[in-house]
Formats: sequence, structure tokens, C-alpha cells
Amino acid sequence: METHHDIVLPKCFGWVGLGAMGWPMAKQLLKNTSAKLVIYDVDQSTLHRFAREASERVEIASSARQVADESECVFTIVPEGKHVKEVYLTPDTGLLAGKTSGKTFIDCSTIDIETSLATGEAVMSSDPEAAVHFFDCPVSGGTAGAAKGTITFMVGMAADDPRFPFIHAILSTMGSSINPMGGKGLGLAAKLSNNYLSGIIALATSEAMSIGMKLGIDPKVLSDTFDKGTGANWVNRAMNPVPGVCPDAATSKGYEGGFKDMKLAAEVATQTGVKLVLGESAIAAYSSAAADSRYRDKDSRVVYQW
Repeated sequence: METHHDIVLPKCFGWVGLGAMGWPMAKQLLKNTSAKLVIYDVDQSTLHRFAREASERVEIASSARQVADESECVFTIVPEGKHVKEVYLTPDTGLLAGKTSGKTFIDCSTIDIETSLATGEAVMSSDPEAAVHFFDCPVSGGTAGAAKGTITFMVGMAADDPRFPFIHAILSTMGSSINPMGGKGLGLAAKLSNNYLSGIIALATSEAMSIGMKLGIDPKVLSDTFDKGTGANWVNRAMNPVPGVCPDAATSKGYEGGFKDMKLAAEVATQTGVKLVLGESAIAAYSSAAADSRYRDKDSRVVYQW
């Protein structure tokens, strides 16, 4: 059995969802463990391409159910709440149609908290004979961070949960920062809050870069100066919206990626009575950019081009 800091890791992981983040995360899991990986995605070409590029330890499943049947710990990362429901709850072919007894399910999708909690309840009650665990565990750090194994996990569990060392050991194979947020649903609460903050910072960075550049400052010089002053932020340093400033970032590679959704955060703010001053304008800007055919399905920092 493989150990990671004295924790015995599963011999077989399951993975559902090989999109922009899921793909590099799954590659990191394979790279940093000796476990077998059973994969499933609705896109068959993606499955076969991943299997070809990965290793002989990868098995392609015909359904999410097969993933659950053959794995000890299952990761899911899909675009929206409706997809999470489909993956877990579809009769006959979903994860919960498979064997769940004693297993752990970790959902890294960024979705609404209500759907996550309901799905978690279904998972944990799927086998009355033995404990079944479910954790919301969204991630931050972008596709580049996922490929480097430096992403941040926001885990919906308490730091003193006896299962946390096990979860921490697994997540450490894919990320550099594992943060227990306090309880179920709070991983997503942290992620939605982070998306809101990151989205507004990206918009402000785009505007600030535009001002300085219009006045004649070289964009790299301007960005480097921001990084040494009170305007320093991660977006400017690692994902500056102006192409060329961060050569390895998606912003310098045609903004390939996907939009970061601030709407879920705004909805939660409304539900909890938080007053938003900046949110309405920011969401309007991102919505307009996303509606423009030139920028649709691009990384959210393409708002600079818009």
C-alpha cells in the first residue's frame, strides 16, 4: 500500500469530468501516486485522448456507475449544478447506482451550495450499512496552476474532522494549499466569495492597465510597478489581462479557458443580505463580454479586450 506522510492512500481513484481543470488535476494525481485511475467523461474523444497521454494505470469506464463500482475514492469536476446531479443521481448509470459503501466522494465543481448539500445528503444516505462520505472541494488557481500542481483546495469540512488528514494527503498530490473551511457547503462558500473578489480585481486591473498604457507606459513596466505598490494582486502578477505581460498565462494565449461565474456569488449575497456596491456593475460587464461572440467561452480576463 502507498503511504503519503503516514496516510494510506487508495489503490484506485475514480475521476468524472476531464475538462480544463479536471484534465491537469487528474494528470497530477497519476503523476504523484501509484494508484489506478478509472475515468469517465461524456466526451468519448476526451476519454481516449487522456488514456493515450496518461499511463497504463488508466481505465476508461462506460458510465459514472462503473467509476463508483471500481474505485475507493471518486473525484468529480463538472461545469454546473445540473451536471453534478446527473453524474451522481441519474438512475442506473450515475455514481449512486454503483457500490458506494465505505467510499469517499469529492466534488471539485463550482456550483450553488444548495445543490451540493442536497447531493451530499443523497451520497451519504446511499448505503445505510456503511459510512459514505461526500465533501464539496472547489479549487482555485487556474489551468496553469492545475498543471503545475499548485492549486488551492477549499474543503467543506472542519480542520479537526478525523477524516481531514486522509483528505489532505490525497489533495496534496494535486495542490499546494489545502484549506478546511469549517463544514459542509463552506468550501463552496469560500469559492464563490473568491470568484467575486477575483472577478472584481481582474476588472479593476484591466481598467488600471488601460489608464497607464493610454498615458504612454509600457504594460510590463506598469504591471511590475503595480506589483511593488499598494495595487499588488495575484491577477496582475500571474494572469495580467493584457496579452504579453504574463507570457505563460491564458491571457497571452488567446484567453483560452472559460468564464469565471460571479453570478452565483451575487445570488448568495442577496440571499444572505450582504450589500454589494461593486457587484452589479462587474456582473454587467462580464455578462456583456460573455454575450459578445468574439469573447464567448474565453477566460474571464478577456473582459480587458471587451
